[in-house]
Amino acid sequence: MRILLVEDDHRVSAAMVAMLQRRGYEVEHAATAAAALAAAPCDLVLLDLNLPDGDGVDVCRSLRSRSEQLGIIAVTARGEERDRVVGLRTGADDYVVKPFSMAELHARIEALLRRTVRQAPRCELIEVAPIKINLGTRAVEVNGACVTLTRKEFDILVSLARQPGSAVSYERILLDVWQTTWSGRHTLEVHIASLRSKLGVPNLVQTVRGVGYRLRTG
Repeated sequence: MRILLVEDDHRVSAAMVAMLQRRGYEVEHAATAAAALAAAPCDLVLLDLNLPDGDGVDVCRSLRSRSEQLGIIAVTARGEERDRVVGLRTGADDYVVKPFSMAELHARIEALLRRTVRQAPRCELIEVAPIKINLGTRAVEVNGACVTLTRKEFDILVSLARQPGSAVSYERILLDVWQTTWSGRHTLEVHIASLRSKLGVPNLVQTVRGVGYRLRTG
């Protein structure tokens, strides 16, 4: 699971990042509202509402408008009832008031992630012309013809197809397919080359230099 931590206090953020990484999460840290809104897709956001360049409530509203499935926990010193109400109504799933224990925060994260996974809608078919992907049967068609892929090739294609037209980072693909970033780019490059060959459509899987790969749309 990938967590975005939005916190401008570097002492607090350092402690939280260390705790989350020890528990196996991939963590990205953003110290400003602008950085939070520009961050890569994640599974859950820990959001401080007091940010140097904007109100965290506005960030929460913007993040929620992008995704109904994204988990958002407000982690803030704003402890008044009206602040809690505003935060929850704006789109936060949970509200933790500082100071808090790391054990409590971790328990809330686990509970929210379990709930988010249960509620996430099941999409059995992904279509990105000229590709059709059946997630249930793990079947792939290109221009109506069946294509046989290995398990890793299929999972890489799904990782790209979930964000068609967008650059998907090397790290995101490695995490989706291998559940770790330790496999390295060379391993990924080998699978990408084989995937391109089997799909048989020139420039369908594009390299985004220094970032990752993109599945072309149209």
